[in-house]
Amino acid sequence: MSKTDKTRPWWVRMAETPMVTCLPVHDHRFGPCTLSDRITADSASRSTRTVGCYWGAPAGRWFGHTGRGGYLERYHLLREERRSNRRRARRELRAYLDTD
Repeated sequence: MSKTDKTRPWWVRMAETPMVTCLPVHDHRFGPCTLSDRITADSASRSTRTVGCYWGAPAGRWFGHTGRGGYLERYHLLREERRSNRRRARRELRAYLDTD
C-alpha cells in the first residue's frame, strides 16, 4: 500500500500534528474528562459527538479541504456584495429617470 496522504486514514493524519490538524473538544456534562493523550480512531471524530471528550477538526477544516462553514461565510459575503450592487443600480436608475 502506498504511504501517501491519500491512502492513510483520516485519524492518522490528525495524530501526526496535534493542535494543528485537530483540537481537543471537551464535554464534561455526563462525567469526568474522557479525552485520551493519544489520538486513535476511537478518540477522534470528524463531526460533533453527543457524549464525552474527543479530538476534533478545528474550525471546519480537514486537511486543506474547506468545510461547510467556509462556504456559508463566503455565501453571506457575496450576498452582501450583490445586495449593495442592486441598491446602487436602483439609485442610479431613479436619478436617471428623475432627470427626464
